[in-house]
Amino acid sequence: MKTGWEVKMEVIIVFESVEGQTRKITEFLKRRISAADHKVRLFDTQNRAASVSFAGIDKVVLAAPVHERRHPKGFEVFLSASRDELKASQTLLISVSLKAAFSEGLEEAQDYLIEMKMRTGFEPDKEILVAGAVRPSSYGYYESQIIKNVVLGDRHVDLVDGAHEFTDWDALGVEIDAFLQDQ
Repeated sequence: MKTGWEVKMEVIIVFESVEGQTRKITEFLKRRISAADHKVRLFDTQNRAASVSFAGIDKVVLAAPVHERRHPKGFEVFLSASRDELKASQTLLISVSLKAAFSEGLEEAQDYLIEMKMRTGFEPDKEILVAGAVRPSSYGYYESQIIKNVVLGDRHVDLVDGAHEFTDWDALGVEIDAFLQDQ
């Protein structure tokens, strides 16, 4: 029975973005969490001069992309350095990669996450693999060839404004809603 008064949470989203898709995912999560009347803070691990406090934080969402088989070093350093503080809250780790866009790439995408957890010693309460995007206009020749011939293979991808998003926004919304409801 609802009393008309619900305790709302404070959530922090800790992220790092390389090409912009993880930032876009972070903004989506922020809007979704705010729409559920929870307080949301963002912390970008690229801002090396900034500090973060976990005081009053109920849940932590961590999001970072994979490039060349690794999550950003700064993000991994943050996880290692904040391991004890993160244990005090429920955590959801979102690993963003193109490999997660294709069923035959899911095992490799999971391997990236396993390797990061081994390097950082951090074990989240929950983790999800989220498909990223391709932005060929931001790649050099070598990177564009890897994307075209290795990651995408025989798949033809239609580009809209020079990019193609593989992120399943509806599935991501379901995942964040479930995480917010977990006690």
